Amino acid sequence: MATTDDGYMRFFPFEEPYDHQQEAMGTIYDALDEGRDVLFEGACGTGKTLASLVPALEHARETGKTVVITTNVHQQMRQFVEDARAITDQERLRAVVFRGKGSMCHIDVDYEECQALRDTTRDLVDVESDIAELEQREGELLSDGQAGSSEAMEARNAVVEELRDLQDEREEIETERSTCDHYYRNLTVDTSEFYSWLFDDVRTPDDVYEYAHQQGLCGYELLKEGMDGVDLVVCNYHHLLDPTIREQFFHWIGRDPEDIIAVFDEAHNVESAARDHARRTLTENTLDQALDELDGEDDARTDAAANVIETFRDALVEAYEDSFGFGEREAVDEHWDDVTIANDDRKDDLTLAFLQGYTGPGFHEELDRALELGRDLDARYQEAFKKGELDTRKECQTLQAAGFIADWLDETDDTGQYPVVSVRRDESTDDVYGRAELYTCIPEQVTRDLFEDLHAAVLMSATLRPFDVTENVVGVEDPVTMAYGAQFPEERRRTYAVDGPALFSSERDDPQTQQRIARTLEGIVRFTPGNTLVFCPSYSEAERYHDMTAVSATRYLDEPGTQARDLREAFTSGDDGVLYTSLWGTLGEGVSYDGDDARTVVVVGVPYPHLDDRMDAVQDAYDVAFGDDEAEAGWRYAVEIPTVRKTRQALGRVVRSPDDFGARILLDKRYTEAAEMEMHDYAVRGTFPPEERREMVDIGPEKLKFAMLNFYQDMDAYDGPPPKP
Repeated sequence: MATTDDGYMRFFPFEEPYDHQQEAMGTIYDALDEGRDVLFEGACGTGKTLASLVPALEHARETGKTVVITTNVHQQMRQFVEDARAITDQERLRAVVFRGKGSMCHIDVDYEECQALRDTTRDLVDVESDIAELEQREGELLSDGQAGSSEAMEARNAVVEELRDLQDEREEIETERSTCDHYYRNLTVDTSEFYSWLFDDVRTPDDVYEYAHQQGLCGYELLKEGMDGVDLVVCNYHHLLDPTIREQFFHWIGRDPEDIIAVFDEAHNVESAARDHARRTLTENTLDQALDELDGEDDARTDAAANVIETFRDALVEAYEDSFGFGEREAVDEHWDDVTIANDDRKDDLTLAFLQGYTGPGFHEELDRALELGRDLDARYQEAFKKGELDTRKECQTLQAAGFIADWLDETDDTGQYPVVSVRRDESTDDVYGRAELYTCIPEQVTRDLFEDLHAAVLMSATLRPFDVTENVVGVEDPVTMAYGAQFPEERRRTYAVDGPALFSSERDDPQTQQRIARTLEGIVRFTPGNTLVFCPSYSEAERYHDMTAVSATRYLDEPGTQARDLREAFTSGDDGVLYTSLWGTLGEGVSYDGDDARTVVVVGVPYPHLDDRMDAVQDAYDVAFGDDEAEAGWRYAVEIPTVRKTRQALGRVVRSPDDFGARILLDKRYTEAAEMEMHDYAVRGTFPPEERREMVDIGPEKLKFAMLNFYQDMDAYDGPPPKP
């Protein structure tokens, strides 16, 4: 351990930090002391996690706070556990690794059912506790009565009567209501041994599940009850980004938001994750189920609720049916596809269809009645499940439908909510049905309150720049910013910007362009002494070049819906393979290809995302929000910067340690320095950080194989004679 006056070094688990790591820890510690947020970009090898975690733990220890470190990448979750274990071997920590109930439940029930089971089980335990107390009291009074006390015998008679009532209540719960055996044991056995085991090390959710399963306990509930005042919690994004879950989560920790220091890993993903957590949807099926639910209700509010829900349901059908052109309905498959309903000069088509189709005293009034009825029905279902009248906790479809419709009709253009209608085909019935969605364009509307409420947050990533964009997009005010580039020896990596075809969407289907790309890829694979990763703009183009390239290497194709983990293991098990995938898939970030796992990575084209109505809406929202500060803010914020971040993430899949080496290839002339002058409006090189631009070597496709040959020979990478150009 380093000898230093910095108190936080007691949490540093290794001999000495890197110089830049020491500097980063000092900067973060000072920022936390001032209650300021931190934006921290660090390339692979900069030790971002420990540089953030160590000063955060020290500040939390000094001020009675809790550190929450969160990620949306499973591999990083495992790394956090390893780091926390290394720290706690040196400086004792009470750490909890938390995961959602669904993955830890022993009886596989949803949240509402679980809540009802817990309530009933607690009722049973309370009744049994009262019975035990009364039985003891009855015994004492009997002894006194037998000793001659008439008052004791009268009191005993009253206790016996109360005891009979409680015994009847216990029998009613046991025979007619649903309880959870695992949670029952939580409440009735000594769980101190569990907590001794839990805090003796840093336990994963799988560890907790197995331990609890062996003991017949509910590990999820034990974790919740043991989190109060812990030093460190490792969790997923949704525990912080979902406002409802966040409130409960902080309650379990026993901390107010201002007593939380949050560390966000892979923080460039906060933008999209916030959108996902904010989106709200309502399917046509749920609307039909709500109407079926209302059909059997004898309530004065039923007609009003049915009228407004049926009108919205009919409007949804009208909106998507009217959007279909010739043959489009028949082409709908099992995936959700958006249809256009937005209008520039008036309300969206779904809202217009609803307003035109509605007849009644007023939809706001009828929605209020629908919501009241829905809440009453939901309470009735809850009580019926608790009493054992229902095997499962029934969801109130009326409440779900009415709540969404109220939100849809209340939203206005300046809320950043974009109305979307999607359609898909039900594989079991072959019917097409629709879904309405409120899509959040600007994540800052979701995350700003979070960052304002926390004591401070550290947002870290290898691709967080430009910092000003991150500040605006997620709503971080006046953060401390710092960036550290690649720390590994520069001579052991090459980054080539290839002056190949510019893969504009209009040219991707050109056979000559495809042939030039395929031939260049063949040369790259041939001169790579090991595995090659090829990232394409989409899965369809990955399939195209997988089929078009003639190579001796084993070819692997990543396809949507396949198990990426199995594919990666197959690819890395050999030493002469080429894997084709989409940059927007799951293999472009959060997955390391260390050493021989991959030697060369290629990004084909500038892989902009599919530009659909949603993306147009996001661009428009950013233009409105930030257009006064810079021209084309919508394109830059919504498209160009996320694409370059994805590209940088893909390039970072190789060269993962000081001894590692590899080539990173950008196959499109828009990455070249010449493009800045010749096609300035389309060039993207300037969006990369300065130190990364300096490493880019512009090269023609015909010279690339010679450059690769020389580089890999310098690395002594070929097992035998190198390939001939």
